[in-house]
Amino acid sequence: MISCGKKILVVDDEKKIVEVVKSYLEHIGYEVCEAYNGNQALNLFERIDPSLIVLDLMLPDMSGEEICKIIRKQSRVPIIMLTAKVEEEDILKGLDIGADDYITKPFSPKQLVARVGAVLRRTSEDPVPLSNIISFNDDLVIDNLKYEVRKNNSIVNLTPNEYKILMTLVKYPKKTFTREELISIALGEDFEGFDRTVDTHIKNLRQKIETDPKSPKYILTVHGIGYRFDGE
Repeated sequence: MISCGKKILVVDDEKKIVEVVKSYLEHIGYEVCEAYNGNQALNLFERIDPSLIVLDLMLPDMSGEEICKIIRKQSRVPIIMLTAKVEEEDILKGLDIGADDYITKPFSPKQLVARVGAVLRRTSEDPVPLSNIISFNDDLVIDNLKYEVRKNNSIVNLTPNEYKILMTLVKYPKKTFTREELISIALGEDFEGFDRTVDTHIKNLRQKIETDPKSPKYILTVHGIGYRFDGE
């Protein structure tokens, strides 16, 4: 099989799961590296610069949530969580700390491969052809060449989905988007999640780019409809 040039880091302490996932991903051309605990995962992440991480929540030395938080401080690499927790609140918690998608155990390897492809597609395509640098009152600056957002001259670490939602809103200032429209335009038709997922991403964006998240001046709520970008 010809390599597609994408490195996938699979992190799970169950060796059989890792072997099956690796086999399916390698069959369609991904290069796969495996880790069986948090320390291995973080060391490999630094060394191989993966295109995507499949991350189990339950690991022997640290939780998947802890690993996700550490990675999100320095990278927007897509992360798919593997979890035995099926409660909506648990899933939203994972999205809240920066995961891009989730799969509940037990899962079909074919489903995982499809999710990997979907996440890579929607995180590798810039949703909006904007000018290279956009500045809003010198308070918020977006550099589209570097895929970088700065707030008060400090770099803001956004997840891929947060960045794509922000760019979609910025491209159409003053336009109100429904949650469904943001899922379709920013996250892609193949995104599988709750409408509330958008609310979680918006909340995270406000925490990162607003001076006062409780009284936002950039991302505004249009009650009963959705959200709009109000920066000038």
